[in-house]
Amino acid sequence: MSLPPLSPEQLIKPRRYELRMALLFFTVLVPSGIYLPYFPLWLEEHGFSPEKIAVILSAPMFLRVATTPLFTSLADKASDRVNVYLALAMASVVVSAGYFLSPSYASVLIVSLVLAVVWTPHSPIADSLALSGVRRFGANYPRMRIWGSISYLCANLVGGFILTSTGAGAVPIMLFVSFCAIVAIGLMAPRLGRPRRASPLSATDLQQAVPSLLNPYFLYFAAGAGVIVGSHGFLYGFSSIYWKSLGISDSVVGFLWAFGVVCEVGMFMAFNRLFSRVPVVRVMVFAAIGAVVRWIAFPLIWPLGLGVTGFFGIQALHAISTALVLISLQKMIGETVSEERTGAAQGIAFFANGFSMAAVTLASGPLYQRFGVEGFFAMVPVALLGLALIVLAARSAPQRRLRR
Repeated sequence: MSLPPLSPEQLIKPRRYELRMALLFFTVLVPSGIYLPYFPLWLEEHGFSPEKIAVILSAPMFLRVATTPLFTSLADKASDRVNVYLALAMASVVVSAGYFLSPSYASVLIVSLVLAVVWTPHSPIADSLALSGVRRFGANYPRMRIWGSISYLCANLVGGFILTSTGAGAVPIMLFVSFCAIVAIGLMAPRLGRPRRASPLSATDLQQAVPSLLNPYFLYFAAGAGVIVGSHGFLYGFSSIYWKSLGISDSVVGFLWAFGVVCEVGMFMAFNRLFSRVPVVRVMVFAAIGAVVRWIAFPLIWPLGLGVTGFFGIQALHAISTALVLISLQKMIGETVSEERTGAAQGIAFFANGFSMAAVTLASGPLYQRFGVEGFFAMVPVALLGLALIVLAARSAPQRRLRR
């Protein structure tokens, strides 16, 4: 598939492109570093039951699966993707201010739903800007993107220290300020015009390419990866609440979240040395087993007297149950999907991950309400289902692909 030619303006590398993109990535993931560990604590502080917390967390996940491709497609068609990015960032500032209102169940749910629509496309649009720089100017994607991981870690840690002093009531303020920072840095984002290739979540690319991806190997693999990722829904929804119920401080909760991300980044750095010659399905099987071990062990840490140290050990498994899934999925796409179908493959993987995570998060509320931390045991069969799907993928894959 031939690509449209670049205009003379698009051939000119924007000044300090890598630095500006690094700053963009640094701000993009700050809200996630606050929302994921601490938003459930804010909800609990305002008296929401586990069932209501699960709905507030999961309903936006279902919605964003449908709306995000629409906005990435809109960004691809705009004269410049930065215009759409800034509009969404400004909308996020306005919508996030809704959390300052008196927090009723209906108002928080509505704000969360609308915020998911305008917030979720930030990251894929930023990725598309970075990938355009890679293709056009040979920019180094990892060196730009790593600042997103760094900012996520900083948000985990700083957010924990702030909440230790102020309580969970500071969460809406931190979210609002982080979205304001996205707008401020977005004004400095490099303008590259329209992309020559659709974004990974582009609705247009999906419509054109999905039929060619409907083969058992790809579908079983993508579904299995999505289910394994989805098994983390209980962790993301209720681990912070559980840790706080044990008397663990907000700052230590922040360290626990940050440590998991550090281990994830470490696996990204060590993957080629450890698994470069291992067939991708075997790596994914290892990841699924890591998830099973993690969900069996998590509820046993405190009763066995292993304390906070034990939780840090369990968080280290994030390198296996999460990082290996993400890397293996991309490796599978790179090995088996042609370049012009990569965007559609990424879109299907996004749907599988998003839907699974939303479904498990929704179920986690009643589980936590009834069983507490022992609800983690229910994540074991979820991870085993993911493992079974990966085994089916292995059986349906051509042998020549498994030898790579």
